[in-house]
Amino acid sequence: MLAVLSPGQGSQKPGFLTPWLDLTGTEARLRSWSALAGVDLTHLGTTADADEIKDTARTQPLLVAAALLAAEHLPLQNVTLTAGHSVGELGAAALAGVLTADAAITLAGVRGREMAAACALEPTGMAAVLGGDPEEVLAAIAAHALHAANRNGAGQIVAAGSVDGLDKLAAEPPAKARVIRLQVAGAFHTPYMAPAETALAAVAAGITPADPQRILLSNLDGTAVEDGQEMVRRLVRQVTAPVRWDLCMRALADLGVTGVIELPPAGTLAGLVKRELKGDGAPEIVTLNTPDDLPAARDLIARHGTPGQPPAPTGGLS
Repeated sequence: MLAVLSPGQGSQKPGFLTPWLDLTGTEARLRSWSALAGVDLTHLGTTADADEIKDTARTQPLLVAAALLAAEHLPLQNVTLTAGHSVGELGAAALAGVLTADAAITLAGVRGREMAAACALEPTGMAAVLGGDPEEVLAAIAAHALHAANRNGAGQIVAAGSVDGLDKLAAEPPAKARVIRLQVAGAFHTPYMAPAETALAAVAAGITPADPQRILLSNLDGTAVEDGQEMVRRLVRQVTAPVRWDLCMRALADLGVTGVIELPPAGTLAGLVKRELKGDGAPEIVTLNTPDDLPAARDLIARHGTPGQPPAPTGGLS
């Protein structure tokens, strides 16, 4: 069984879309999606510097666009499962047929803008807690009135909340754990993002989704979602809810996934899967970053995919 994974914020790198512009239709696609997202995706993916693409309002539609661009060059009819991390779930939902590409880009643009606006309301942030006993880490996070925003598996839990709380956590880290502040605009996936969730819900109400045509895992609890409307509700809820990537990886193992492709900008999720799913049953992994990686990705699909998957339907904006 083969899974295609769509990465989230923090995976972007300056110029990472440049080699994809050589493929026919890419520039036209990016122009169209830029109009929907309200940002210049071609500039952001090619000539923008690291600070510019760190802006949440720009990064989120850029990441969804990158994943969907690359996926257009894969035989998705043989892909059994898709999942995404944080904003990557919008790309995964499109690959599963719940959303059209245009709808996913539109939602990513709104999500990014509104989360950036929510970040500006008060000083908040995030920090990765690496190592330590998971229960002790969660207790320490709660003791400083913080939230466990991401549980990424492989010994990584991300705390989010007030800057003061994060400073105290860093000064008193849990036993055998390191606290590393993340360069992000605010406390994503926490109640601090409530205004963004409300705004996204208003736009999502205009979406007409389809039911997924392949297994689609949810960040909420790692389960496969079979109803398109339910997936859209979860995509909205995810703005303030924790990302349970640990449970998504557990589902990959439980379902017997043998091959994994991470879409561009690839590397982060592949690294987590590699550290978490070890041993004889570890899946074969391909990181798809440039068109030069497409032959390896197609070969992996040929060897681990499931022929005869139904085509993805077309849900969209009504």
